[in-house]
Amino acid sequence: MQAKILKWILPFTVLIVGVVGFKVINAVAKSEPEKQEVDSRPVVEVETITAQDHQVVIQSYGEVKPLESTQLSIQVSGEVEYWHPNFVEGGLVQKGEVLLRIEQDNYEAALLQAEAELARAEAQLIEEQAQADVAADEARRFPNKKHTDLFLRKPQVMSAKASVKSAKAALQRAKRDLENCEVIAPYNALVVKKDVGLGQFVSMGSSVGTVNNIETAEVIIPIAGFDSVFLPERVSGLAATVYQRGVNAFTREAVIDRDLGTVDQQTRMNNLVVRINDPYGLTTRQPAIKYGTYVQVSFAGKTLKQIYRLPQDIVNNQSVWLLNQDNQLEPRKVQVIREEGEFFLIGDGITSRDKVVMTPPEYPQKGMEVKVAGTDSSSKPSSQPEKL
Repeated sequence: MQAKILKWILPFTVLIVGVVGFKVINAVAKSEPEKQEVDSRPVVEVETITAQDHQVVIQSYGEVKPLESTQLSIQVSGEVEYWHPNFVEGGLVQKGEVLLRIEQDNYEAALLQAEAELARAEAQLIEEQAQADVAADEARRFPNKKHTDLFLRKPQVMSAKASVKSAKAALQRAKRDLENCEVIAPYNALVVKKDVGLGQFVSMGSSVGTVNNIETAEVIIPIAGFDSVFLPERVSGLAATVYQRGVNAFTREAVIDRDLGTVDQQTRMNNLVVRINDPYGLTTRQPAIKYGTYVQVSFAGKTLKQIYRLPQDIVNNQSVWLLNQDNQLEPRKVQVIREEGEFFLIGDGITSRDKVVMTPPEYPQKGMEVKVAGTDSSSKPSSQPEKL
């Protein structure tokens, strides 16, 4: 009897368990959230750029050199009896300071002798002039007699005047020789070389040292052909900046003095000369620029009208990527006018209405659909139909 009951109950139990399990599975399946569609479009940043006037900055480099370098010579002979404490290699001397002096006794004596000769000549002239006056008076008292120039003492007076002039010339030479016993600094200078010592005998014309002018320095900078087209019509007088980067960095103001007017035969470059006042900063208290230092120089060139300035990393083979109305990438050829730092200056190829892709995908393709950073992530490209 129990076997018959189990025979009828077991199928119903299995059926009930199956129905309940189906309902449970169906309920769990319905409770799972619907999967959202993944937007795989690359995300890019886009900017609408505008054309502006741009001041070109031209940069070059060169070595700082003195405006002038002078080899000092002595104009008289004698023994060195004094030299300036700063008249040593590397010393700085001021304009007008006595760098070197030789013994002056002989030249002082020569000056006294020249003064005496001049006094003697002037006395002789006075005597001859008085005698000529007497002769002239006698000639007036005897007008009927013939009076020669020798009687009137004209040659004697002319000779006395010549002696006075000769004595004055000798006096000037004596004064000059005495003054030339001292070698004077012609300008504020850096002593590069000293060739004499105390007690040394030097002869006329001997070199005693070499000095460099530290009032003004010059830097000759080459201008490449691609930069030459951006030079202003007049470069003389343009303000420039001289600087150096690194541990001993400095910045100094300068001015372009002139164009050398020739093209270098080897480099085919133009050369400009930049001047720096007080390079050693003695009067202006500016950072010192030692001669021989290589520096960079920058100055303003021409002003370009209505151009675009783009980062170099978004310009590839003179092309940029634009975003069209369908959020698709579109390549555009552009005219690169100039490279300036991390940027390219662009002339033709784009307009102020174009949307330039500032962060293109790794492998951009024409017509690739992209998503603009900052837009709604749920927006779909217009070319894809929505799923029902």
